[in-house]
Amino acid sequence: MAFVAFFLWGLKPGIDFIGGSLMEIEFIEDRANPESIQTAFRDAGIATVVVQGAGEKGYMLRFRNISEDEHHVLTAKLSGNSKNPDSVFMEKRFNTIGPAIGRELQTSSYKAIALVLVFILLYVAWAFRRVSEPVSSWKYGIVAIITLLHDISIPIGVFAYLGHFFGVEIDMLFISGILTILGFSVHDTIVVFDRIREKLLTEKDHGSFEDIVERSVKETIVRSINTSLTVIVALTAVFFFGGDTTRFMSLLLIIGMAVGVYSSIFIASPLLVSFERIKKRA
Repeated sequence: MAFVAFFLWGLKPGIDFIGGSLMEIEFIEDRANPESIQTAFRDAGIATVVVQGAGEKGYMLRFRNISEDEHHVLTAKLSGNSKNPDSVFMEKRFNTIGPAIGRELQTSSYKAIALVLVFILLYVAWAFRRVSEPVSSWKYGIVAIITLLHDISIPIGVFAYLGHFFGVEIDMLFISGILTILGFSVHDTIVVFDRIREKLLTEKDHGSFEDIVERSVKETIVRSINTSLTVIVALTAVFFFGGDTTRFMSLLLIIGMAVGVYSSIFIASPLLVSFERIKKRA
């Protein structure tokens, strides 16, 4: 379903990737309603604006690139042409990113994710070089990569759904979250793999490879669940009680952590056994 959502709708890029302006404002007294904000933008000559609440009195506003003169006009309109806009609202942030920079950031993000996957593959293959039987060390790396692709595909599919139906955009925080998920997920997987390696190297009569994998999973499952559950509890608190700017970042990490625990137990370990069985039949 995650792949279907991604290929049907794709991810909705934010201004970090397509360019535009981002303004965060906080009203001194009562917050203006979204309709009045949109009217102020139209009066300033800006036809389209995405209005998102930020806290009890603030808004996050996303719109096209504007010049400094347009910025001043917009500030005046938002304050109701007050002579002292600072008495009406406080401008906490204003960022403008050009389309060229946005495309460069998008390309750099894809490269960063690809490089992380490549280095994880090389590291796992090197770390398990002393264990070449019954499964080659590089296959541990392949299994780790397959598991990681599964782990990031689920949250990406969820955000494709959220972007299509609720207008949720992705930005550099999203890329940071994906990289964080990759790090936590491979950690869970390597914990199981390391226990398998330990048994292969130290136990003379270790039984079949399938038995080793099963015992390794049983010995590490509680640790993996408890470690990830602790992080998920903290992220859940951030999701419900944190600011709007971190809400979707925390949701991304919650999904990724939960999927990572599942995959290290029910995908990575069975894949190793499958590789061993394929080798036997060959």
